[in-house]
Amino acid sequence: MAEELVTCDIADQIARVHLNRPAKLNALTLPLLAQLVQTAHRLRADRSVRAVVLAGAGESFCAGLDFASVGKDPKKMFLGFVPNPIRGTNRFQEACWAWRRLPVPVIAAVEGHCYGGGIQIALAADFRITHPDAKWSVLEGKWGLIPDMTGVRSLSELVGVETAKRLTMTAEVITGAQAHQLGLAGQASLSPYADALALAEQLTQRSPDALAAAKRLFDKAGGVSPRRLFAAERREQLPLLLGRNHKAARTAGLNRETPTYVDRARR
Repeated sequence: MAEELVTCDIADQIARVHLNRPAKLNALTLPLLAQLVQTAHRLRADRSVRAVVLAGAGESFCAGLDFASVGKDPKKMFLGFVPNPIRGTNRFQEACWAWRRLPVPVIAAVEGHCYGGGIQIALAADFRITHPDAKWSVLEGKWGLIPDMTGVRSLSELVGVETAKRLTMTAEVITGAQAHQLGLAGQASLSPYADALALAEQLTQRSPDALAAAKRLFDKAGGVSPRRLFAAERREQLPLLLGRNHKAARTAGLNRETPTYVDRARR
């Protein structure tokens, strides 16, 4: 049986996903990346899931790529660079971008190290809650490399091109508090995992169809013209207006009750 390098437990409509190599600070191996992709794809097909909390087992989120492990099989490493012709991502990129495509909110709880590939996985979440003492770094620059797991786009979106270039070119290690100030993380907390779960629980009280639509629209907002974005808004809104979850929210709101939602309509 394959080692469980990524764990996923679902309770109360929240998926709790952990990178699971705590003795190695959850450093990334090819099997771990493959399990990250499989987990994200499996959750995308599960319409009962309302939110995901993504964290690292032990004391760190992820210390980046495990060069010693990946270097043992150069052939598999280079095959990992080959993009899927349908998705347009390779194995390294899909380990991050699959969480962007997930039609539910993803919350990363960051403690300890968040380096290299780890920071790119965290940036693929919709929300990031970091311990102020966590250590963040686009560490690829230290090894004469660049972020190639979708990090260039995510960094640019969050902090702007100039700051993204500085973080990438210097490979500077910054604290979680600094990451919050720069906009890499939306919240600094002494208990990031507990706060991530609390946010996930709050989000489960909203229509899963509306959450999915909002995520699709905001992820599209920076890459299309206003006209196309406004058309996308209309395409998203009409099914929501006609859907069961809007009716549940409207009825509950008028009656001052807690709405009961059905599973989201779209994958």
